[in-house]
Formats: sequence, C-alpha cells, structure tokens
Amino acid sequence: MNATLQGQTVNDDCVEAEYLIETPLDPARVADVMAGEQSSGTFVRVANESDALRARSRASVVRIDELESAAQPSLRSAWLARLGTPGPWRRARVTLSFPLANIDANLPTLAATVAGNLYDLGEVTGMRLLSLRVPASYRARFELPRHGVAGTRALTHVTGRPIIGTIIKPNVGLSAGETAALVRELCEAGVDFIKDDEVCANPAHAPLAERVRAVMKEVRNYRERSGRPVMVAFNITDDLDAMRRHAELVEQEGGSCVMVSINWCGFSAIQTLRRATPLVLHAHRNGYGMMSRNPALGMSFQAYQTLWRLTGVDHMHVHGLAGKFAQSDTEVIESARDCATPLVPDRDDIVLPAFSSGQWAGTVPATFDAVRSTDLLFMSGGGILAHPDGPAAGVMSVQQAWDAVRARTPLETYAEHSPELRRALEFFGSRT
Repeated sequence: MNATLQGQTVNDDCVEAEYLIETPLDPARVADVMAGEQSSGTFVRVANESDALRARSRASVVRIDELESAAQPSLRSAWLARLGTPGPWRRARVTLSFPLANIDANLPTLAATVAGNLYDLGEVTGMRLLSLRVPASYRARFELPRHGVAGTRALTHVTGRPIIGTIIKPNVGLSAGETAALVRELCEAGVDFIKDDEVCANPAHAPLAERVRAVMKEVRNYRERSGRPVMVAFNITDDLDAMRRHAELVEQEGGSCVMVSINWCGFSAIQTLRRATPLVLHAHRNGYGMMSRNPALGMSFQAYQTLWRLTGVDHMHVHGLAGKFAQSDTEVIESARDCATPLVPDRDDIVLPAFSSGQWAGTVPATFDAVRSTDLLFMSGGGILAHPDGPAAGVMSVQQAWDAVRARTPLETYAEHSPELRRALEFFGSRT
C-alpha cells in the first residue's frame, strides 16, 4: 500500500529523503555507499550478516539525477586527498528510501538516519539533505500541533488578517517590572502577540518566574478592561525539568504560549514538553543558519521543519522578506509555504509561519505578495519599538500597512491619511 505525498509516492513502510551530493566519483556508487552506511552496511561484511538480513534492513536508492559538475570541490575530504582523486566534481540529486522497521517511531533515530554519518563520508565534497517525506501511517505516530493556525487565531481573537507581534529585546536589561510596563503599553497599543528574545530566558536582571507573574498580571488586567487577549511567548529554554516547571507557571498565571530555542533543546526534549503542556509551542530556530547557509552542506528548510513538526510545535520561524539576515527572499517564501503544507494528505498538521528579522510596515506588501495569505505571524521588533513616535505608533503603522495591502492601495497613498504609517515610511525607509 502506498501513500501519495506532495505529488510523489512513498511506501507505507519507508521514509524517503532527497539529497544533493558532490563527488569526483560515480554518483551511483556514492548513493549506494550512502544507503549502506545509514542502514545495514559498513566498510566490510561482518559476521552473521546474511543476504536475507541485508535485504530486509538495507536502505535503497530510488533515483539519481546528475546535475552540472563543478570545477572545484565545495568542501575538503581528507579521504579523497589521500587517494589523490581528481575532479571534475560531479553533482547529483539522490533519493534514498529507508525502512521504517529500522527506525520505529523514534525521532532522534530518524534524524540520525537521514542526517547522520553521511555528512562525514569521505566520498563526498558536498552533502545536503533537501527534503524528507514520511507516510501517513508514520506521521500518525507522532505529536500533532495542539493549536497551529486555527488554535492561535482562537486564542488571540484575530480573524481575517495576520497576527501582529513584537519582540521584547532584553539586551537593554529591563527588569521584570519594566518588562511588564512595556507589555502593558504594547497591549494598549493593540498588538496581538509579544515574545521574549531568544537570548532572554532566565537572566539575573529579570528572573523568569518574576517576569511571568509581572507580565501576566498586566495581560490579565488588560483583558478584563478590553475583552481582548494578548498572547505572550515566554522563553522557557532550559533543561527539560526546568522547562516543564516554567510551562506550568505560565499556565497557572493564565498564559497561553511558551517559546523554545529548539536546536539547543533537542528533539526528545521538545517532544516531552509537547506532551506535558497544553500551551502553544513557539519554535525559535536560532542556529539554523549553520545548517543551511552553505548550499553544499547541511539541510534545507523542508527537511528541517519536517523533523521539528513531528515534535508537535505550533509555530515555526521563517525569517522575513528584505530582512536583516542572510536568507534570500526566495528561501523565506519557500519556508513559509513549507509550514503551510500538510506533511501528509488529509491531516491538519500545518504550523503558523512566524516572519521576523528586520520587519516593519514597509515589508508588509512584499510579504503579502509572496505568500498570498494572512495566515501568518508578522513580528516587528525594532519596527514597532523603535518607531519615532513610540511603540503604540509602531503597532499602528504595521496595522495600517496590512490595511493598505488588503485595500490594494500603495503604502505611500494610504499613508497620506495614516500619520503613523507615514512616519514609519520616513524613518525606517531612510535606513533600508
């Protein structure tokens, strides 16, 4: 029995991974080495290794598409250097199929299988995991997002437009009380979502327990006055026991969301946290650049987010268009579309793409033109907090930009009657 995933067919008893490889050797030979290394093979045949056992457990090569060669190797290989192997450096897309019987519903082992020792193979001077596809029966064995897009909208009471958020930058050393005062101002300004910065978890100047209690008091008071909830993503990144305690405190104080730096916590910790808390899990991907920036190494976002979505997170960072980071707009757009694509058909497991990094009112039109959807979290840190007329005007400027986009009106025209947007265009536009 087969399942069709994103236009391709994946057997129910295997997971498929596609790679970009670079090698001076025959790509078919290298693909075979990859399949053996990550399943049943080593450099010599071992005792008790029968043909029947190898046939049952060995990964298989599904497809090889050779691409244009390179004049120079992308990465160094001491193994190839010892052999004195010359170029050209052949590149190919290789698809491998891994038996799920080798892996079971074990996410760290799945990651070790599709993204493990093959990066160290001496035969290659380039190795990048491009995509990962899992069958529906396997996806069902892992956690789903508790909230995702629909649940986040329900908790924030936001419909028909993006969820607009900001980031409290703790680098300036705000105390718990000062943070709470800023949150009160942002709530009154009309922001929907507020998150901690990834480098602020439990600092001495604003201990997390104090910060949660002080901030949530202001959020509760605001909701009582206005009837409007504001979601705060507290950064609870820590060891697993501490993260569970932190999440329990946020829940006790009436909070709805916690944030974790997923790369540094690990798959098992996030899986366990997901099972322990009903809160929205906001997945911050800081550090992903070291896995993705070299086009001949690491992994693409499709594979990365597939692995992390199996932990049951609700939001995934995708960076932002025309932002301050190295990713191209094309990569950001593809990442957002990956988040909005079910991992398997007929399964509601999409996650909310979180746009951030250098975002402000002026980047709104490009964002909408690219994704053609308002099912997103649009976060502006400096674009709100550094507005020349204050954070309230910053929130208003972003809201006005999205109003302009929905009205199909150029920002400059809409700004003629929107002073907050006009000031944002004047102030931030001169800096981009």
